[in-house]
Amino acid sequence: MATRKEQGADILDRYLAEVNDDPVSLDEVAEWALNKGLFRPGPVDLNKMCRDLIAEGARSQKRFDGKRWYRAKHSVRTNVGGVQLNLWADIDKNASHSFMTKSIGQRRKSIADDCFSMKMDADHYSEAHPDELPIEPVLDFSEDVAEREAAERAARDKRDRGAA
Repeated sequence: MATRKEQGADILDRYLAEVNDDPVSLDEVAEWALNKGLFRPGPVDLNKMCRDLIAEGARSQKRFDGKRWYRAKHSVRTNVGGVQLNLWADIDKNASHSFMTKSIGQRRKSIADDCFSMKMDADHYSEAHPDELPIEPVLDFSEDVAEREAAERAARDKRDRGAA
């Protein structure tokens, strides 16, 4: 039996094969799939729905410390009694140094995993299309981060001058 993710990928594959193989909005694919009766939602787990909503809200909560915007809530994936859990803490209230070190390390690993996946995609595309210029993703984000920090400082300085 296919997982929900596999079912979703199968719906997109079927749309591309049966309707149109151009790049497409998933809104269009969803409307097609619903009209064809290809999607039937399973039972709703209210606990999971609530947990996901809380996590989404927690991940998006930002604070300003007078110099920078920062994420207020952080999580650590851990195993407690054989059960994998995401434990959450507030950076200013109950996050220990150890907790934050683990959280930042896990976020970094997630970014590295995304970069690895992106590199594999780019390498595959480049090898499958040898007549095109190869796609070579830049994996050093130092300049990107420095540019964002400079833009944030400039925006803050502009706000401060406007408030004075």
